Amino acid sequence: MDDKAAGGAAAGPEQMRQQVERFRQQVQRLRTAIAEVIVGHDEIVTGVLVALLSGGHVLLEGVPGLGKTMLVRTLAEAVDLTFSRLQFTPDLMPADILGTNVLVEEAGTEGTRRRFEFQRGPIFAHIVLADEINRATPKTQSALLETMQEQTVTVAKTTYQLPSPFFVLATQNPLEMEGTYPLPEAQLDRFFFKLKVEFPSRQALHTILDRTTSERPVHAHKVIGGDELLALRALVRQVPVARSVQDFAVRVLRATHPEAGTTPTSGKPEAKPGKGERDPVRRYVRYGASPRGAQALLLGAKVTALLDGRFAASCADVQRVARPALRHRLILNFEGQVEGVDPDDIIGAILERTPENAPDLPAASPTPAARPA
Repeated sequence: MDDKAAGGAAAGPEQMRQQVERFRQQVQRLRTAIAEVIVGHDEIVTGVLVALLSGGHVLLEGVPGLGKTMLVRTLAEAVDLTFSRLQFTPDLMPADILGTNVLVEEAGTEGTRRRFEFQRGPIFAHIVLADEINRATPKTQSALLETMQEQTVTVAKTTYQLPSPFFVLATQNPLEMEGTYPLPEAQLDRFFFKLKVEFPSRQALHTILDRTTSERPVHAHKVIGGDELLALRALVRQVPVARSVQDFAVRVLRATHPEAGTTPTSGKPEAKPGKGERDPVRRYVRYGASPRGAQALLLGAKVTALLDGRFAASCADVQRVARPALRHRLILNFEGQVEGVDPDDIIGAILERTPENAPDLPAASPTPAARPA
């Protein structure tokens, strides 16, 4: 895509249609390359691609052996970008991820000179696989906070820029929780999507066995480069969103808070549900999603619209990405944890009772005046 093609604001209907069609073709090529290796996880692949095109990161949750690591490796093979894998263990230190300053000796005419040189860690890659991220200590997990949000690494008061595009895909096992360190809410919030990897079907298992037990291993071919990926991301940002659709996303986000009518950060004590209270949010949720959840809803809706051949996001697109965008951002209270409430069920109830149109639609904020150069 050239600069003119990326200028969706000034493009005509025909040019916009061509942009959307090129977007779909390039994503389909990427999806086809991944499908040559990954079997039976079409929904997961779609979720990973939506997050990748939106500029966000993904947390994959599933039992061992379902192909989570293979999915990330295949994505790195299909995209012409650098790839790095981090196996998280309890003894892993932040310096093992970010890098550290080492003492280097250089021989010169005036004798040996010593200086500190920064040795970059494995985080300096375009696609990073954080395998079993909940196996590392919170100190090591926090090393990813800056990289995922600002795409920078700060060591010894010096900030280093990570390559662009930068994409973190982390995995965790929901079964073996002994000796693990659950991710803090601050880090969970930095993941664009949380995707649940389910057990494959019977037919998918046959295909997996045919591919993995044959003489010739299957690998994905590179079909897209880094510059093309950045151009696709730029097009996603240009997809328009109607005020009513944006307000729908805002109302869905606010409905995840027990006190939707008040500011969740007001510091007031949470109202306890009354006897016979049926509202799952007021009954099971201690704190709802942050504004990052609304950003994930809108960006995910934009990508979904483009994949469907539309250059405008709708409320249906918001609904399609609501569960992966919000399920890890809901903090359950003690009752919800004891009863094993699934956040997906709470999100489903919110979507059912949230109308697409609201009579009290707020007016659009005025565009700030451009500052003189």
